[in-house]
Amino acid sequence: MAKVGAMTIILAPLDDVYELAKNVESFPEFMPDLESVRILERLNGDTVTEWVGVVQGRKIRWVEDDKWDDAAHICRFRQREGDFTVYEGTWSFEAVPEGTRTNLVVEFEINIPLAGALLSNLLKMLMQRNLESMLQALKGELERPRAPRGVK
Repeated sequence: MAKVGAMTIILAPLDDVYELAKNVESFPEFMPDLESVRILERLNGDTVTEWVGVVQGRKIRWVEDDKWDDAAHICRFRQREGDFTVYEGTWSFEAVPEGTRTNLVVEFEINIPLAGALLSNLLKMLMQRNLESMLQALKGELERPRAPRGVK
């Protein structure tokens, strides 16, 4: 099983970053590698979500359980079905003087027959890029200039 992680500082308050991260169905609006995210179920703040991503022109689908801990500002997620053999990880959010430190860690395994070390390393590199891209998209959405209220 491979493990990758990414971290960024977002120049926005913790509550704003955390709230946008919980609003996963909006991700395809500003994350180009996501075709769709759909909420299948909500229960006590936790969600079951269906994801369709695109990696190098190939669609990858999965359904995951998202366990949100609002007090600790952490989300633990785990695939319940989909294209990965294993897909699980943690989002964490922490207030820092510059804004919000946002960490994303994923452990994954995908069963590809006859996949050697070279292909495994390529998949790990692609997943790493994907995490960095997700965090940069979240950062860009929260840090982009907005028109003052009442101005269009």
